[in-house]
Amino acid sequence: MKILVSGAGTAGLCAGIDLARAGHTVEIVERANHLRVNGSPIDVRGDALETAEQMGILDAVHEHRITMTEQAKFVDRSGAVAASPVMPEINESSDDIELPREDLMTILRQALPEQADLRFEESIATLVDEGDRVAVTFASGREAAYDIVVGADGAHSAVRRLVFGPEKEFTEPLGVCVAIADAPGQATPGDARVTEILNLPGRMAGVARYRDKALAVFEFRSEPIDYDYHDPASQKRILAEAFAGVEDWKVPELLETAQRDPELYFDAISLIHMPSWHRGRVVLIGDAAHCATPMAGRGTSLALLGAWALAEELGRHGDDIEAAFNAYEQRLRPHAAAAQEFARGGADLMVPATWEAIEARNARLSAAQPL
Repeated sequence: MKILVSGAGTAGLCAGIDLARAGHTVEIVERANHLRVNGSPIDVRGDALETAEQMGILDAVHEHRITMTEQAKFVDRSGAVAASPVMPEINESSDDIELPREDLMTILRQALPEQADLRFEESIATLVDEGDRVAVTFASGREAAYDIVVGADGAHSAVRRLVFGPEKEFTEPLGVCVAIADAPGQATPGDARVTEILNLPGRMAGVARYRDKALAVFEFRSEPIDYDYHDPASQKRILAEAFAGVEDWKVPELLETAQRDPELYFDAISLIHMPSWHRGRVVLIGDAAHCATPMAGRGTSLALLGAWALAEELGRHGDDIEAAFNAYEQRLRPHAAAAQEFARGGADLMVPATWEAIEARNARLSAAQPL
């Protein structure tokens, strides 16, 4: 089949790899002019490790694994250690792999077969499911037709909006916003994986270090915000307002470095719930279908699992696209539901709402440390 994939994130690249290797002709379009490599390190967990092995990328993933020589720690307003999280609360098993996002994106791009055509600065403007094909008009004005369109374009999916309806119909806000920026001034030599986190009521600011890189990380509780997720200037303004007047620890310098980062990542954290991930010849995968948010730490694994399941079920069901899409959903929904349930507890762990809640969290973590 001739298949269009919208989005060149983890889900889109995995779909391109798996579908092209299955014999389909695949075109991947990406709105940006480059692959997104900014953001915190990502994890490959549980069943996704087997999928990575089946895709032939597990060895490369292992090679780029971040060495965890030190765990995260919560600090007080002076920078002294207040508590450390117990890793079983976060990881599924000791086999979980964490690696830099940029390394995984490079691995996936290098694994793309020749039958997968990756086009940057291109996006879907309109699409019409004509029963036996999907007619697509692109933002560039180009027109083409496809047997299937795969929406792998993230939590703010344009494909979902065009085919299923407005984003607000499928979102469950978790009441937290997140921002991540490069913080080169905070980097330290060596291979240590160190994360320091300061909590104030309803707010979190931290530094995540790995290899020779450092990231400034922010989270804050918030009512739903009406903002343009394509407008970095407005996002930086929202971030600055959320931490206005905070002079504790390293917060001022972290905010300053975030304001300078042209690739700042910012988003209001919301789960995506949909009664069906497909309609006609259009199907959604990854965050577009079932975003579990960064609080779950399972988005990359769900992307690998979903793309693999979709390719397998299309192969099993031949021309019966509806049956293939249904089977793909049945396989993935339990994984997505478990990840979303895990995410709901993330705010209480990372962004306690009050000083009392911060102290209770720290006391619980300290009591859970092995002797």
